[in-house]
Formats: sequence, structure tokens, C-alpha cells
Amino acid sequence: MSAPKIIRCAVYTRKSTEHNLDLEFNSLHAQREACEAYILSQKHEGWQLIPDAYDDGGISGGSLDRPDLQRLLSDISAAKVDNVVVYKVDRLTRSLTDFAKLVELFDKNGVSFVSVTQAFNTTTSMGRLTLNVLLSFAQFEREVIGERVRDKIAASKKKGLFMGGNIPLGYINQDKKLVIVPKEAERVRWLFARYLEVGSIGLLLEEMDRLGIRTKVQTLSSGKRRGGVPYGKGALAYLLKNRCYVGEIVHKGTAHAADHEPIIDRGTFEAVQASLAANAVVRKAEAKPSDFLLAGLMFDSAGNRMTPSHSRKKGVRYRYYVSQAVLQSRKSQAGQVFRVPAPEIEAVLEGFVRGQAVDPHGDVRQLIKAQIDKITIQGASLEVELVNRDNGEPAADPRSRQIVSLPWSKKPSSAAKGIMSAASTAASAGTKANAPILAAIARAKRWVDALVDGVPLPEIAKQEGKGERQIRLLIPLAFIPPNKLSQIADGCPSPPLTDVARSVPMVWNG
Repeated sequence: MSAPKIIRCAVYTRKSTEHNLDLEFNSLHAQREACEAYILSQKHEGWQLIPDAYDDGGISGGSLDRPDLQRLLSDISAAKVDNVVVYKVDRLTRSLTDFAKLVELFDKNGVSFVSVTQAFNTTTSMGRLTLNVLLSFAQFEREVIGERVRDKIAASKKKGLFMGGNIPLGYINQDKKLVIVPKEAERVRWLFARYLEVGSIGLLLEEMDRLGIRTKVQTLSSGKRRGGVPYGKGALAYLLKNRCYVGEIVHKGTAHAADHEPIIDRGTFEAVQASLAANAVVRKAEAKPSDFLLAGLMFDSAGNRMTPSHSRKKGVRYRYYVSQAVLQSRKSQAGQVFRVPAPEIEAVLEGFVRGQAVDPHGDVRQLIKAQIDKITIQGASLEVELVNRDNGEPAADPRSRQIVSLPWSKKPSSAAKGIMSAASTAASAGTKANAPILAAIARAKRWVDALVDGVPLPEIAKQEGKGERQIRLLIPLAFIPPNKLSQIADGCPSPPLTDVARSVPMVWNG
């Protein structure tokens, strides 16, 4: 009589929680012992235990994303397993959808599946029906447990009990109750008081960065430590809005009186909330379609995005591009130039794209979009990465990207009043000498577009930081004849800027 075929059996065990896993003999050991005994009882059928252990402790059965289960599935795909043995079906999975995926994988690789406490055979239709019924009840049980846990958390929070999660700065968790840490509580009080003094999260972040104030360090149940990093705007805003500090617990948007001591008095807390809300209203009111031509394209030399920004002085609005490193209070990580005047940079790039375009009188936004993919502000130049002319998209291979370097440097704040001199807008075309004129023409066209859209001349003057008389003097440049514009773009000698503006004819001759 021939020996039976060897059937390699892998035992898989799982426990949903980490409770009692540190015991010398726990639930995983009990499951494995029962499975090994069953395999031994089938020795006459050729069953042999695979020595590798597949144990997932403290992991839910609601997902297949489990380390040892994935290792088991890999061994099945590698034809190292003939039979999977579990104590109960729900140890493998509690989801009907996941079970269907597992059965498909088992069938594909010729693997059988056995539960030692539930007699069925997956190779028959009745066995599959029995298994699906069992799994339906397992999934139902998991969902009921989830609902029960959520109801318990909601009821506990309504009573003001702390139910876990991130522990706010100023407290520690003792016996499921928040207890004040005096040293941390003083820091929380300082943050609230200081915010009311400076009135800005950005300014408070800068001061915190100078003082070396970092986030709370917490040790997770896994032993890993997190925190101890600089605050961001979101983290600081969350701290200032946290109602734990006035002795409340929030659940689904509703605040409940808590059983822990408050750190901040209600008057201070409400004053901070009012200030935060007022600042939010101001930001929302100022939001409008961007008048920044290069938004999304500008980067500093360290790779930080340059974000549109503005300030007002004596009623005049000044536009800038500012590095995100500065806005996030990481000035040490900013590039060589981290703040540039928007009109100056936009004039240089507008002159460049118009000089390169087939139709130099087209919409400037469309010209920029069609030609420029990225602009990097260096110390003495603008590195302009062009869009691939073959397909209108950025080049996939960095070696094939076309980058144009435009000489440029940031002007000192004491620059003389008058038209700002732009750097060369097309070095390859030899237009360096006429760059100021091309930049002025580009600005004049933008002013005319604004006037056509109904923007009053005084408002344009405020946005550009110039006098109305100067705007009127230079606006004629927008109507310079095409042949004259081509001569300037080609680098032909040109008279002074004001003479060019005065010489623009009322009617073009060609």
C-alpha cells in the first residue's frame, strides 16, 4: 500500500486585542495547540505541520492588512502550503468580501481550508454555503461590536470622561482622567495670553520658533515616541481652539462638561476664539480672483513655493511673492531671495513671453501658461523652465528640459522713483539693452486691460505703487505699432522711455 500524499498544513491564529498577549500562555497559543492536535489526528491522511508560525496578535479581522496573513498568502502563492488550518472561521476574516477574495486565491493555488471547531469542506457547494452563513454572522457580530463601542464612547463623553486619543498639552492621562501638569499648563496659559497680545498666529509662531517651543512628546503603546517638532499653523490653531482647556469634552460638535480641571478661564478662551474668528472673516473678505500672473509657478532657490502676498501702507497696496518657508516661520530654510515685488517680476516675465510669442499682443496669462512651467528665483537670475514645445507639457526627462536664465537682481528698497528697470527678458534674442522698455510696454498693456475691465485709474496706481500722472504718461506704450515693437524686441537702439511713449502715433502706418 502506497504512502499517502504529503499535505503541508499552515496554522493561522489571530486575536483582535493586545489584552493578555504578554501572558506565558495566551489565546494565540491556545488556538495553535488546538490546530496542531487536529493536524496530528489527520496524520494518516498525510497531513504535516509547517513549522512556520503565522500569528497576528492585536489586529482586527475586519481587514486583510495583517503582517502574518500577508506572509501566509505569499507562501500560498509560492506553492509552500497545501492546507490552511484555523481554530474558527472568524480568526481568518470577519468580512464576506475579504473571504471571497481568500477563497478565490485558495482555489487558484489548490489550497484547502479547515476550521477545527466547525466541520465543513470548501470543495463542496454545501460547505461553501455553510461557510458563508458563518461568515455572515461573524460580520454581523463585528458590526454590532463596533456600534456598541461607539455608543459607549458617546455616552462616556456626554458624562465628561476622557476616552483616549491625543492628550492635550498641559495634561497627562491618569486612570482615564486628564490631570494637569503644572509646567505644561503654564506654557498653555502663555500661548493664549501671547496670542491675544500679538493677534496673529503667524507672529506667535515666529516667537515660538525663536524660543524653541516644540509640540508635546508622547509615547505610544508600541513604545514609539512622537512629537517634539516645531508647531505649524494648523497645530497651533487646533491648540487655541481646544475646549479641553476650559473643562469641556467635545463629541460630534457638541461640548459637554468634563470631569477634569480647566487650565484657561472662560473669558480668555472666548476672547481668543473671537480674535481667531475675526481674522478668518478678514481673510475671507480679502479673497478674490488672483491678480498675480505667476501664482503657482514661482519657487525660491531652496525649492520652496513662492506664495502671493500683499501689504498696505498709507492706503497703497503692495504685491509680493513670498517663500513658503518664511510664511511657515522656517526662514532659515528659505532660498537666497525669499521676498520679491510682484509687479517687477511679472513685468520681466511678461516682456519675455511676449518677445517669444507669435502674437505678442495676446492675453498675457495664456502666453505665460503656454510657455512657462516653472520659475526659480536665484540670487542674480531668474531660471525659467519652458514648456515642451512639442506636446505643450513639461518635459519628462530633466535632461531634455529647456531652461532660460534671465539676468535679474532684487533692487534695494531705496530705488529712485520711476519706472522699474527690468532685467533682460530674452538673453538669446539680444534684448538686454531694451529690457526696461519691453517691461514698461508689458505693464502698459496690463493697465489698459484693467481699464477696459472697469478698474479706475486711481486703483491701478495704488496697486502698482505709482502716481496717476506716471500711469497716464506711460499708458500710450500699450499702443506702440507692431513694427516698432519688433525692432525693440530685436535689440535695435531705442530713445529714452518717455520719448518712446510720446512718439506713439494715433494711427499706425504699418
